[in-house]
Amino acid sequence: MITVRIEHPIKSYDTWKMAFDRDPVDRKGSGVLHYRVLRPVDDPAFVMIDLDFESTNEANNFLTAMQRVWASAAAAPALGGRPKVAVVQEVETADLREVRTTSSRRA
Repeated sequence: MITVRIEHPIKSYDTWKMAFDRDPVDRKGSGVLHYRVLRPVDDPAFVMIDLDFESTNEANNFLTAMQRVWASAAAAPALGGRPKVAVVQEVETADLREVRTTSSRRA
């Protein structure tokens, strides 16, 4: 799984969210499988978005399209600074909500 992590300051979450929901680059059509929007608990003027892709090529094509969006004040009205972007690959994940211990004893 390839994830694009985008982080940037925003001027207004509500304005940013409306622009995000307009989906100017067609996330699904661009190969996004799922996304998560995150905000620091101590900074309401900052967002992080994780978007998951099958391939690095899809992720890079998506970022090329996003560069055009970020260049337009009309398309990105709440952008409060230059986005920081990383393309990362998941190397490990764990769900620790339910831990089961199994033991096998041989006689």
